[in-house]
Amino acid sequence: MSAQEAITTTHAGLQGDLAGTLEGTLAQGTPAVLIVPGSGPTDRDGNSPLGIAAQSYKLLAEALAQRGIASVRIDKRGMFGSAAAVPDPNDVTVDDYVADIESWADRISQASGGQCVWLLGHSEGGLMTMAAAAKDPSRYCGLLLVASVARNLGDVLRAQLAANPANAPLLPEIDAIIAKLKAGDSVPAAGMHPALVPLFAPQVQGFLGSVFRQEPAEVIAAHDLPVLILNGSADLQTPAADARALANVRPDATLVILERANHVLKQVPDDTSAANLATYADPDLPLAPGVVDAIVEVVTGSDAS
Repeated sequence: MSAQEAITTTHAGLQGDLAGTLEGTLAQGTPAVLIVPGSGPTDRDGNSPLGIAAQSYKLLAEALAQRGIASVRIDKRGMFGSAAAVPDPNDVTVDDYVADIESWADRISQASGGQCVWLLGHSEGGLMTMAAAAKDPSRYCGLLLVASVARNLGDVLRAQLAANPANAPLLPEIDAIIAKLKAGDSVPAAGMHPALVPLFAPQVQGFLGSVFRQEPAEVIAAHDLPVLILNGSADLQTPAADARALANVRPDATLVILERANHVLKQVPDDTSAANLATYADPDLPLAPGVVDAIVEVVTGSDAS
């Protein structure tokens, strides 16, 4: 087992520390990866009180350390170990998360002799790392995009809602809300259809608007850093088509589609959604074959097999 230790950072925009776990050793000549978690209450280990206990980030960090790559996995501002950083975890924007990523990158770089840092973003975290690299690519070695969406998240959300025929009468209102939030406006809950209030609640509108203004195809093309685009063929949330679309924008990127791997980077035994979702609650199931090799190969610049 590799050594784990607590690590923190903070910056002027916060009221307290951001907390994470360092796996391996930060040192000159040792590559370092910052693991940025996915959407909602996803913690540094890749778990969530919403029914996810796959330990994906913890398993990944341990595997990388065994291959000589250090990592820091983090709790987002306002959540878990980073709860003291801000009073309200919903009061956040993409720019806020980018500022946190920059603070973490500086902390890791200072501890490892001034080296650049690799950014690994999972799911929504992929969009945050793309935004960070687009803002200031000089801080980073490259991007490791895992199950990252290629489409505007406003379009993704609309498509998900439109897939349910029962939502058809609400689609014009949904379109209007997404357009207003994308433009930086707010939408009063009082005038909203009650079924839409949980989704577009006033406390998350600032975040949603900032996300809807991000165009993955633009931010991934804003620099020439090395990029790994990794997706599972059995991902129920981010289809492999998204990975291929990102790779079309960055044809120089390394594209890896892992057969039967799912959104939490576990291998699924069959094509049923029940078997797929069962892996979300299984911390003892190892990462899908090929996940670690793909990352190691890009980070070290050599064939990991």
